This record gives sequence, structure tokens and C-alpha cells, in this order.
Amino acid sequence: MATEVARLGAAEVWERVSAEHPGVDPRGDLDAGARAGARLVCPGDPQWPIELDSLDLLREDPAAARGAPLCLWVRGVGDLRALAPLSVAVVGCRAATSYGLHLAGEISFDLAERGWTVVSGAAFGIDAAAHRGALAAQGSTVAILASGVDVPYPAAHAGLLAEIASAGAVVSEVAPGTPPYRRRFLTRNRLIAALCRGTVIVEAGLRSGALNTVAHARRLGRQIMAVPGPVTSSTSAGCHRLLRDFREQTVLVTSADDICEEIAGVGSFAPRDVAAGARDSLSLVVRELLDAMPARASVGASTLAKALGLRAQDVLAMLGPLVVEGLVESVPGGYRLTPLGRAPSNTPPGGRTGPV
Repeated sequence: MATEVARLGAAEVWERVSAEHPGVDPRGDLDAGARAGARLVCPGDPQWPIELDSLDLLREDPAAARGAPLCLWVRGVGDLRALAPLSVAVVGCRAATSYGLHLAGEISFDLAERGWTVVSGAAFGIDAAAHRGALAAQGSTVAILASGVDVPYPAAHAGLLAEIASAGAVVSEVAPGTPPYRRRFLTRNRLIAALCRGTVIVEAGLRSGALNTVAHARRLGRQIMAVPGPVTSSTSAGCHRLLRDFREQTVLVTSADDICEEIAGVGSFAPRDVAAGARDSLSLVVRELLDAMPARASVGASTLAKALGLRAQDVLAMLGPLVVEGLVESVPGGYRLTPLGRAPSNTPPGGRTGPV
């Protein structure tokens, strides 16, 4: 059907097949969409997200479910064409643990604060936590449904979907009033994967539907990212299997910083926090003094002064506070490093300095 529409145009195809589908009422669908506050977006329209066109490249793949949608019903303030280039999917299992819910919310909050649009499926568990995290950051989020945009599913998320529409968009490829059938969840997953630059899976069992979204992302060449969990947790088993069986395509991530490093522009790197050492708050000259001291043997102040090109009284002035700090100890042969003083510095030469 999609091939025929592309070749002949929607009007001519409908003219040919309308007799075979007497229950389909395009005008009624448009009226229902208008009542729900939804608009119809078609390929070529100004708001059409061109990222979805890549699905047509997989049309011949029997595992790819379906190609690009013929149209999208969109309810909300968001412009999908504008949101898609900076969109990331955050998906996972419905029966999520408190660990998964916390991480999904925190990661989505941080992504939204950085200007990313969080895309998910509005299901219980990880999906809902992802949407709520983005909303808490006053960012944009998109929910892609397996039902019509006027059929909240699950019903308990009617309020959440209304919030999503006010900050982003609620999207479906099926007409208003359409109920959510099981197969539609699998076909809508391809839209989540195709719309986004990458897919993050937070928690998923070995048979989780979220893995279906990841499979679509993998076929599309999108970045796949998995959040690890306890090795004893069945809800993280799917994430761990991805990291093991698809290690060339799956990146372990634990934060929004990690995610941005994978899917943001060239030159974006997550900060690498290094634990502060005992020497890190010391000035450069004092660290050089400690480096000049033997690891185990004692040494006199005059010997240190000669090695550093300093006066002996200046070296003694530095050694006194170091003894108080527990980095150096006074012994009969002079001074020697304590175990704390032998710990290396994590600050490179010329780095930050502090008091002696």
C-alpha cells in the first residue's frame, strides 16, 4: 500500500481501494481528530519528521514489521520535525524496580535540561518515569501510542498524556478512536526507534517488549545504549544480554553525560571525575617537595633544599605543616613520607593549587 501511495498518490489509491473498505471513513477520522485537538501530518508536510523515512529502507526486511507510516496523528504543541534531530528514546519494562524508575526519571530530567526531547511509549514503568522526568525539567517529551491519540492507554495515564501534549506531542499512526491491539505495540516501536538519534534501555527482562524497540534501532543503525543493573536482577537481564551479545553496537551508560557523549555532536565528552588525593589541595612547590623525598628512607632538609634549588629554611617552613597534616613524619635521620604522603597526586603539574 505504501509503495502504491508513493507511486500514484493517496487520492488515486483511495479511489481504487475504497470499495473494499466500506468501514473506513477518512472524513470521520479527520473530524474525530479535530475534536481531540489532533492534526494529521503526512510525508512532505512542514512538520513531517524526515527521520521516519529511513524505515522505508527496511521495507524488504521481514523482521522490520513495516516501513514508514503513511501519516501521523499528532496531538500537542510540539513540531516533530523540529524535535526529532535532538530526540532520544528512553524505554524499558513495565514491571520496573525502584532502581530503574529512579534512573529513568533522573536521566530523562538531565537530558531534558540539556535540550533533548525524551521519546517513549507512555506505558507503566520506565516509559512513564521517562516522560515524568522530562516534564519535571520543563522539557519536551513525545509519547508514541499503539492506540489513537484520543484513546489513552493505559487509561490511568490520561492525565500524563495531557501533560505530554502540553509540553510536546502525543503521536500515533492509527486513526483516532482506534483501540490498542497487541501487534500495534510492536509496530509502533519502530517509530520510537526511527524518530530518535539513539535508544536508551534502562531495565528489561529477557522477553521485554523494549528489546523490540532496540532491535529496530539496531537495524536502522541508531545508537543503542543500555543502563546496567544488579546481576541478580531479572529486570536487568535483557540489558546485560545486549551488552554481552551485541557489544559492538551497545554502549554501557549510567548518566545523561554518557548518553550525550554518544549521540551529541563531535567533541562532546562526558566529564571524568577523578577521586581527590591527599596531595591535590597542595601547592605545586609542596607537591614537588613530596615527590623529591625517598619513598621509604629518611632525608634531611638540606639535601631536599639542594635537590629543589631552595633555601634550607624555606624547606623547613614547608615540612612543618606537612608533619601536622600527617603527610610527613620527623625521624632521627631527618624526615620521611608517611603512607598518606606516599599516595600519588591526581592533579597534573600546573593544575589547581591550594594552601601549603
